[in-house]
Amino acid sequence: MGYMQRLDSYFCSLVLAGCLLVPNNAGGQHMNAPDSPCKAPASSAEMTVCFISASKVADERLNKIYAQIREVLSADGQRDLQAAQRLWLKFRDANCSAEKNLYAGGSAAPMVYAACVEADTRERTSDLKAMYSWRLQKFGKAIE
Repeated sequence: MGYMQRLDSYFCSLVLAGCLLVPNNAGGQHMNAPDSPCKAPASSAEMTVCFISASKVADERLNKIYAQIREVLSADGQRDLQAAQRLWLKFRDANCSAEKNLYAGGSAAPMVYAACVEADTRERTSDLKAMYSWRLQKFGKAIE
């Protein structure tokens, strides 16, 4: 075996060993986000309940801003927003199902799904506010 082949083999072994030493985080990416609302619960069941509750709050906020935006849009604008929202909901559900399926059969799967729904819904609310804030301000509507 030549020097370069040994060096490549050695490097690959180091990378593989490094990957094996890194702790496996079974919590899912959304659960570990810095802005995650559920940091304190200790058990998986408590975390799942917390994320389900937080996703309901996020959904209420999304529905509120969505309704505010619809008030200041033309009929065409409302149709466009409604079409986009329907597609976004399909995307969110598929996206969160894909993340949940990474943990299929495990106790973390429901928690991962709820955390994903909460985070994606919160992000969608933020995106809608960014997109339509000028329109809401133009019509004197407070952005909440």
